Amino acid sequence: MMIFADPAKRSRLTPLLHLYWRITRGMTLGVRACVVDQEDCILLIRHSYTPGWHFPGGGVEVGQTLMDALVTELREEANVVMDGAPRLVGMYHNALTAPRDHVALYLVEAWHQPAPPVPNREIVEHGFFARTALPEGTTRGTRERIEELFEARPASPIW
Repeated sequence: MMIFADPAKRSRLTPLLHLYWRITRGMTLGVRACVVDQEDCILLIRHSYTPGWHFPGGGVEVGQTLMDALVTELREEANVVMDGAPRLVGMYHNALTAPRDHVALYLVEAWHQPAPPVPNREIVEHGFFARTALPEGTTRGTRERIEELFEARPASPIW
């Protein structure tokens, strides 16, 4: 790989290599938020297009930062506005969605809702639930992240 020893050649090749990697190694990235209220209940949502209860979140679009995506998804899915910086809990491989899918999970404790969320075509139900009384159908990944966050269970790199 002598070609990379020359900075001029490296700078010309970098965009081509990134295009090649994007085509051959496409990776998807998403964000999710564990939003906790004053009673230590956790916000979960139910989508119209996939079964189960999940943390709010979604995909990171081209040109978005993780934080941009988090702000957008929280507003769109639950009408949640963060009042402080969230804490990055971890990055997880989500092979159930796609072989190269990864999810960044944030803990959001400082927030408000300008108005209650309204169900729509994407989000059919919202709710705050006690950790000991999660709704039937809460996904395995969501349950495991809650246990890791609040019950000192060892963290897994797999969603």
